[in-house]
Amino acid sequence: MIDRYSTPQMSKIWDRSAKYERWKEVELAIVDAHASLGSIPKAAADSIRAKASFTLERCDEIERETRHDLMAFVRNLSETAGENGKYIHLGVTSYDVIDTALALLLRDSCSVILDALRQLQDTVEIMAKEHIDTPEIGRTHGIHAEPITFGFKCCSWLAEIKRNRTRIELAKADISVGTISGAVGIHGVNSPELESLVCHNLNLDVDPVSTQIINRDRHANLMNCAALAGAGLERIATELRNLQRTEILEVQESFGSGQTGSSAMPHKRNPWNSETVCGLSRVLRSNATAMMESVASWHERDLTNSSIERILFPDTFHLLHFMILKLNTILTGLEVFPDRMMKNLKLMGDLVFSEHVMIALIYAGMAREDAYKVAQRNAARSWEGDDFQTCVRNDESVKALLTREQIDEVFSLMHHLRYRRHALEAVLGSK
Repeated sequence: MIDRYSTPQMSKIWDRSAKYERWKEVELAIVDAHASLGSIPKAAADSIRAKASFTLERCDEIERETRHDLMAFVRNLSETAGENGKYIHLGVTSYDVIDTALALLLRDSCSVILDALRQLQDTVEIMAKEHIDTPEIGRTHGIHAEPITFGFKCCSWLAEIKRNRTRIELAKADISVGTISGAVGIHGVNSPELESLVCHNLNLDVDPVSTQIINRDRHANLMNCAALAGAGLERIATELRNLQRTEILEVQESFGSGQTGSSAMPHKRNPWNSETVCGLSRVLRSNATAMMESVASWHERDLTNSSIERILFPDTFHLLHFMILKLNTILTGLEVFPDRMMKNLKLMGDLVFSEHVMIALIYAGMAREDAYKVAQRNAARSWEGDDFQTCVRNDESVKALLTREQIDEVFSLMHHLRYRRHALEAVLGSK
């Protein structure tokens, strides 16, 4: 991942030295399991744990000969362990180590993502509570529809963030499995008991049936969950971009002193942070698609997954983490303009209450089709310049069925928004 979109927390997990440390952790867990079962001397296992080490420089040197990074790593460990080095990597195949270590890397990455999503959830929850009573026009197809509140919009974001947290929590559990089943996964050398010991000591479940690798449906599921979380971030960022349009301007990203919006136009204040989130979400989706292609392999193992996973896993988690942090920063500093929201809400006058006119007439006994036509014909007069509410109040069909008080309720914003807190209570009460 390029530095621009890297985060320190993910770099700490996916740095090459950190990955090799996880390999070492698995190799030592295998050695300890052998000692526990009596297949190697305990003193040898203790010696290996005390002495075995690696350097990236030595691994690279050996790999130039082996052309196999894991084998180069094993040789480096073995030579530092001395005569007991022969017990390292005993009875296992490369992906026993790589996939089991990968489970640790992915589990740690999920934990970082879940922490960041929790912070984002807290930010959006604060916004939802603060603006649940802030009226705003709802839009469908980009066109004014009916009034909502900005807090209601935030509740929709909040509910999706919580769903994405749940999905990633489940995917984290699904991916937290290891395998020490040997070549083609048949336990030809090491026993299932040894495999269980290793995984238990690493706080992983055992993949009940691995081939020579852990089957990639688990990994594809995780990548799809990451992509879906990214799509949720994009949905919020897209809304912020639209609400920041000059002719709408209901919110605005924080703009620092001296910040440049355009090299040519000094007046510009562009929603570039939100645009960054939207752009990066496309990469997450493409990564998920590539991972889906790795679910199928030839027989018990091929190498088609290996090369792309060196890119997909670290890049996906770096990007997703970066996007969550970026969106949280945007929302924390977001400028919200309630007066502008109210001004926009009133642009169409009382036309936004046309449904209420129709519903009130239906409740009063008018056929639905007729009620629709009454509301529509008065709306048409409003489009031509007349005041919609005045037209409705003067319509003989309306006056024949509705009292003045009933018409007042039809055009009451607070009556329309009377259940606005239901969404907030529902989302706060959900898991």
